[in-house]
Order: sequence, then C-alpha cells, then structure tokens
Amino acid sequence: MILIALNIAFAAVSISQLLAMLRLLKGPNTGDRILALDTMVVNAIALIILLGIRLGTDIYFESAMIFAMLGFVSTVAIARFVLRGDIIE
Repeated sequence: MILIALNIAFAAVSISQLLAMLRLLKGPNTGDRILALDTMVVNAIALIILLGIRLGTDIYFESAMIFAMLGFVSTVAIARFVLRGDIIE
C-alpha cells in the first residue's frame, strides 16, 4: 500500500516538475520565470524526500535540506538582481 502511494506521489510531483519547466521556458515575463524556477526547486526537494522515503536512508533528507537552503538563497539573489540590477549592495 505504501509503495502505491509513493508511486502516485512520484508521478504527481514529476508532472508538476514538467509543468513548471514548461512555464520556465514559455513564461511571458521574468517574474513568471523566477516563480517557475522556485517551484522547480520545491519539486526537486519533494522528489529527493520521496526517494529517501522509498529507499529508507537518511542521507537524502540531509541533501534535501542543503538543496532547500541553496534554492532559497538563489531565488532571493535572482529576484534582487532582476529588481535592482545588482546582488550585493
């Protein structure tokens, strides 16, 4: 039963990742592309966590935490660059 739920979750998050990638490529403006990139980071974190649950190892949870921190910092940096033209004041 758990494997069925994990397979459904993998499929749902993978479809969400593909739709976010489509928005990243097709987005009409830069704000949509930044939001799609942030959504892709969240989906990638979800896939890493689902893989950790499936394999039963803890290393995937730690890597998901590191990926989340890097994703947040990169999203803020990109948004600041788009709004102000520089990252460091």
